[in-house]
Amino acid sequence: MTRFVRPSFGLLGRIVAILLLTTALEFGVSTLLYERASQFSVRDDEARRLAEHLVIARRLVAESPPDRREAMAEELTTDRYELRWSPELPPPPPISPLLDGMLQQVLEWEPTLRTSDLRLRLSSPGRSSVVSGGLRLPDGSWLYFRTLESLRTINLAWERVLLALIPAIGLIVIGGLLVRQTLLPMRHLARAADRVGRSGPEGAPIAVSEAGPGEVRRVVAAFNSMQARIHRLIEDRTRALAAVGHDLRTPLARLRLRAERVSDDELRETLDSDLAEMEAMIASLLAFLGGEGEPEQPVLIDLAVLTATVADDASDLGHDVTYEGPDHFDCRLRPSGMKRALVNLVENAVHHADTVRIRLKVLDDAVVLSVEDDGPGIPEEDLPLVLEPFVRLDTARKRDTIGFGLGLSIVVRAVEAEGGEFRLSNRPTGGLCAEIRLPLPCTA
Repeated sequence: MTRFVRPSFGLLGRIVAILLLTTALEFGVSTLLYERASQFSVRDDEARRLAEHLVIARRLVAESPPDRREAMAEELTTDRYELRWSPELPPPPPISPLLDGMLQQVLEWEPTLRTSDLRLRLSSPGRSSVVSGGLRLPDGSWLYFRTLESLRTINLAWERVLLALIPAIGLIVIGGLLVRQTLLPMRHLARAADRVGRSGPEGAPIAVSEAGPGEVRRVVAAFNSMQARIHRLIEDRTRALAAVGHDLRTPLARLRLRAERVSDDELRETLDSDLAEMEAMIASLLAFLGGEGEPEQPVLIDLAVLTATVADDASDLGHDVTYEGPDHFDCRLRPSGMKRALVNLVENAVHHADTVRIRLKVLDDAVVLSVEDDGPGIPEEDLPLVLEPFVRLDTARKRDTIGFGLGLSIVVRAVEAEGGEFRLSNRPTGGLCAEIRLPLPCTA
């Protein structure tokens, strides 16, 4: 059965359609406002005064000979009305809406003007609005007139500005909402892309909207396919690493058992040291590549107790490690990942320093967990480099530690999984400060 697919105009077509729609609405509303100007009226006394003046002027100019009409019109000009005679009516100004309301007022006062083809227009709409127009004389010539004083009673300045701005602002808002709705799948795609690598293989695909633009639907479908392939790749790699780790640990365990039967104490200690180094390398590699089991989920833990426990464990091994901070602080984190990060930082510190201090501070917008030591520190130019995986600085740190150089990389990955930041810096008094900053509330 053939499935019907709704045609799509595409992203560009939809934006163009929105612009055309808002432009058409703006044109229609502007035209309506322009025509509304014809409905404005003036006070009755203003309409009566204009009607009387036009009746008198029309009769006097019409009774004058053609060569005297222009002079007669000038004589009838007052401080309120300007009159001119012309064989034809001059063209109206570019912006001069008809004043139908005022025309009806004038005709109600002087019905005799109905046969004169009277026309009234509003020239220069605004605070300096004047009324202009003309009426036809019996011989077909025209008497043109205009008011000399602004009709302040009309006062269209603010009204026209507000009436023009309100629909324009409304149409801008409507257009923005329509564009926002059109681009909504792109925002979903951006959030999903940001979650890739954080949510683990169980990340849900983005729903493809049948009403969305064709380009967006194709991008979302391609992203879902890419995400599925990445998740399958991660799952396959995780299973392979877990299998490799298990297979390697089995012969290592047999080697440790055989090493215990070596009679030479010095050789047995050397073998035990090498085996411990190999096990530590495998453990750090699996931790960095995520091959030790299913992804850990955040739970509510007491971060202060966890930190104090790490410090106490290091102290029990004979290291000078102390904890400073609150006795309790509940936080939603991945406990194993955060503990591994803290242990890595403490182990790095005790290998290169005599004294280590772990501090927990709760700020207004973040939780700051710092591990400070009094060791040699790291050159400033090498601080970003040590955060990279498989990097060890022989000149900055002693080379008697085991592992692949993945300790700080594991810390960075654990902190990023919590949405936090990790930073290394040299202390002014000497030594290194490793700082973990987690946002509040501490939720993944």
